[in-house]
Amino acid sequence: MIDIENELFTKLETRLRSEYYPQEISVYGEYVRVPALFPSVIITESDNYVLERTQTGTEVENHAIVVYEINVYSNKEIGKKSECKKIFKIIDEEIGELGFTRIMLNPVPNFEDSTIYRMTGRYRAVVSLDKIIYRR
Repeated sequence: MIDIENELFTKLETRLRSEYYPQEISVYGEYVRVPALFPSVIITESDNYVLERTQTGTEVENHAIVVYEINVYSNKEIGKKSECKKIFKIIDEEIGELGFTRIMLNPVPNFEDSTIYRMTGRYRAVVSLDKIIYRR
């Protein structure tokens, strides 16, 4: 399996913490029911599958299609939607530079707590065995 999750997470976390003081944003690599701090960002790999047309005769994986889902939460009384959009702008810039394409970005009802605003984005790319990222 081609795995770039740690590298991607570290790059996004570093950029987000450089934009916010580290104690003013929480970034997780797995689902957290109640984040310790807001705004909060959860980055998870939602899909990773073989690009079949580049497999060798022995079915060795040479490329994988990876999809990452990113959820951003804000609990501000005023401006929570704007805060989520601002964070996604940073994420878009950083992940776009890596070669990912955003395939979705939507507000999502947060049934856990309606005072928390949530946006979800998904990003896709093709990754080679030597971890080179391709848009297509």
